[in-house]
Amino acid sequence: MMIALAVFGVLLLAGAVWFLRGVYYIRKARALEAEIGTLNARTTAVEAETEAREEAEKAAAVVALGFVAEADLDTENAAPVPAERAAVLEAARAGDWQTAAAYVEAAGQDWQERMERVRPLAEAAAEDDAWLLAWLTARPGDPTAALVNADTGVQVAWNVRGSKGSRHTSQEQFRIFHELLAKAQADTHEAQRLADPADPTPYMVEQPIAFGLGYSHERYRELWEEITRRAPRVLWAHYSALQYWCRKWHGSHDLALGFARASAAAGRPGELLSLLPLVAYFERQTYEEDLSVDTYFKEPEILAAVDAALADLAAAGADHPQAPLMRHMLAFLLFWQDRDAEAVEQFRYIDGYIGAMPWSYSGNPKQRYLYARDFAVGLVTADD
Repeated sequence: MMIALAVFGVLLLAGAVWFLRGVYYIRKARALEAEIGTLNARTTAVEAETEAREEAEKAAAVVALGFVAEADLDTENAAPVPAERAAVLEAARAGDWQTAAAYVEAAGQDWQERMERVRPLAEAAAEDDAWLLAWLTARPGDPTAALVNADTGVQVAWNVRGSKGSRHTSQEQFRIFHELLAKAQADTHEAQRLADPADPTPYMVEQPIAFGLGYSHERYRELWEEITRRAPRVLWAHYSALQYWCRKWHGSHDLALGFARASAAAGRPGELLSLLPLVAYFERQTYEEDLSVDTYFKEPEILAAVDAALADLAAAGADHPQAPLMRHMLAFLLFWQDRDAEAVEQFRYIDGYIGAMPWSYSGNPKQRYLYARDFAVGLVTADD
C-alpha cells in the first residue's frame, strides 16, 4: 500500500511539474508574441516614416525643378483663368450685368468661345442671380440673357444632384433635381426660340438636360442634329455628346467609342476632336475594374490614338484655348504608356491646374496627379 501511495505521489508530482512547465511555456510564448507584435509595430512605423520621408524628399526634388507644390495645386480650373474673364465675373457679382452681356456677345459666332463665356457666368449666377435677374428685367427677349438664364438653371439642378453616384444620392435630391431640370428645359427651349437661327449654343445647353432627364436615343439624335446642322465640329458639343453615349449615362462603351472615332475622323487638324477617343478609352477603363492601367492603355489602338492626338495638338498650337483639356489627358495616358519624357512635356504645360479629366475623376485628384507627375519627372531627370 505504501509503495502504491509513493508511486501515486511521484506521478502527481511529475504531473504538477509538467503542468507548471506547460503554463510557464505558454506564458513565455505569449510574452514572446507580445514582444514580436511590438517589434512589428515599431518596424511598420519606421517603414512608414521612412516611406513618408522618401516621398517628401522626392516631392521636394520635383518642386525644386520648377514644378508646383501640392498645396498650391488648383483643383477647380484646368488652366489659369483669363484676366478678362476674372474681371467680368467680378463685375457681374457686383451687379454690372452690362459688362457680362458685352463679354458673351463679343465671342461672335465662335460658338465654342461663346459657351466658354456663358458657363462661368451661369455658375456664378447659380450662386447669386441678382445681377442676372436685373439683366432679364432690363432686356426682355434678349437672346444672350435667355441663354445665360437657361444654363444657370442647368447648373442649379446639377448642384442639387451633386457629382456622386446614384447609390449615394437621396430620392429627395433626385426629385428636386428632376423638377429643376424640367424648368431649365423650358428656359432652354425659350432661349432656342429667341436665338439667332445659326446659333447652336442654346441646343448645347440642353445636352446635360438630356443626361439627367434620360432622353431616348432617338430624341438625343434629334437634339444632336439641331447642333451639328448649325455647327458640325464644336468641341464642347462633341465632348458633351460623348458623355451621353457613355455606359454611365445612356449608352455603352461601344456606342461611346464609335461616336468618338467618328468625331475624330470628321475633325480637321487643330480642332482637337481627336481628344474624344482618348476620353472614351479612359471612361471605359474607369468603369471596368478588370482593365489594368498598366496594360490597357498600352494597347496598339490606344497608342495610335495618342499619337494622333499629339499631331492634332501640334496643329492647334500651344495657345489654342482648348489645348489644356487635351494636355491633361495626354499627360495621363503618356505616363501609363511609359512615355515619360513626352508625359513630362505635357506636365510642364498644365502644372498647377488640375481641375480636369482625368484627375477630377479621382476622390483625391492631387494624389492621382502627383503620383503620375512626380514619378515621370523622377525617371526623366534620373536619365539626364
